[in-house]
Amino acid sequence: MRISKKFCCLFTGLLITACTYAQQQGNTPVSLKTLLNSVNRNAPTLLTDSAAIAVRQAQAAETRSSWLPNLKLNYQADYGTNNNVAGPYFGFGIIPSNSRGVRPESNTTTVSANVGVAALDWEIYNFGAYGAQNKVANSDIQVQQNQFADSKYQLQAYAIGNYLLLTELENFLTIQARNIKRNQEIRRSVQSLAKSGVRAGVDTSIAEAELSKARLNYIELNNQVKQVQLQLSAVSGLPYQTIVPDTAAETNLINTATGLDPLVIDTTDHPLINYYKSVYQNSLQRETLVKKSYNPKILLEGAVWGRGSSVDANDHFNSLSSGWGFDRNNYLVGIGISYNLFDLRRRQLKLRTQRANTDYTLRKLDEQKQLLAINANRSGVELQTARERLVEIPNQLKAASDGYRQKLSLYKNGLTDIIELNAALNILYRAETDYVQAKYAYSNALFQQAVTGNQVNTVLNLLK
Repeated sequence: MRISKKFCCLFTGLLITACTYAQQQGNTPVSLKTLLNSVNRNAPTLLTDSAAIAVRQAQAAETRSSWLPNLKLNYQADYGTNNNVAGPYFGFGIIPSNSRGVRPESNTTTVSANVGVAALDWEIYNFGAYGAQNKVANSDIQVQQNQFADSKYQLQAYAIGNYLLLTELENFLTIQARNIKRNQEIRRSVQSLAKSGVRAGVDTSIAEAELSKARLNYIELNNQVKQVQLQLSAVSGLPYQTIVPDTAAETNLINTATGLDPLVIDTTDHPLINYYKSVYQNSLQRETLVKKSYNPKILLEGAVWGRGSSVDANDHFNSLSSGWGFDRNNYLVGIGISYNLFDLRRRQLKLRTQRANTDYTLRKLDEQKQLLAINANRSGVELQTARERLVEIPNQLKAASDGYRQKLSLYKNGLTDIIELNAALNILYRAETDYVQAKYAYSNALFQQAVTGNQVNTVLNLLK
């Protein structure tokens, strides 16, 4: 039973070590720039937003064609009666024939007739409404393009944040693997001392419990690594197993960035601000469109038509076959102007609504500017705190390492107990994790400041 237990513990330790080595050596680390390039190419949300731009461009092309005239060709051949009385009426969609004069008696003889009409209807000038429509359509494209740019920028920030988190977890895995080896070393020492009678057997149980706890922590950390890899895979299209962070790049970034001047915050040209600016401009363009869409319209009207009938000029009802062909031809050309006086009120009400929307978009723009300024200040404070923490952490790490080595030496010589040794080990473990957290906090604060200040490319250029 004891041999089987020892074998299982040994196998588990070898498996964890092998997994650690395979994870670190089996896959080439993916740099942050490579990951972001893959995100820009494959992110589903970006592909959707780029398709939305094409929709807006197609709509703008459609709007530019709205000035085209209407030229309708109509022809009909009819059989029926021509038995009319004088008097005006409003048409109800289908207008009965009222050609020819009124006869003193009713005559319901069937007649044939045909008519062909070519009618032109062209709104040639509307006092700037066409131009306003085109400007709104182009503004819609600009809004969609800026929304795409902002989505791309926010997705980059999301990918950077998860990449840094993945780097931190990989460093935690390395520390945990090292912690497992230390616990294995302690267990071997305990077993040796217990066999020689220097230590009590209970120390062996305590050492086994600490080793098992370290292995369980490793398993949990490994699960967290896979979860973050899956999130990055969803936006980059890369297989999640291949997304291994370049942990050395983090150290190079920290060493390079700490010696540079503070980042220049540029919120005026931030993608988020550009998006809200375009939304505000789009609302202004729509105000102009409302003003001009109710202007008078100048129309060019034209028509040519021919008509034939089996009833001749003397009111003789001839054979039905004589009604084919055109007996009379006419044309009509005219310029007209159309204006609805009640549009004055409609224009006023719609303009009031649009101006309220413009005021809302302006307030939203100001709100985003203020939030960016606040976030820029907050990220600056976080970066300064993280820098100070990085300066102090090595002192804690060195003291904890020295303390552990001393306690281990004392324990092997029988001068201290297992409880104090485990306490020293936990202090060292906490110091190592604090160092990893400090590096992550600095890198994360640096990129948060870069994202807020529109300087992501500047920081990316620091990566080797």
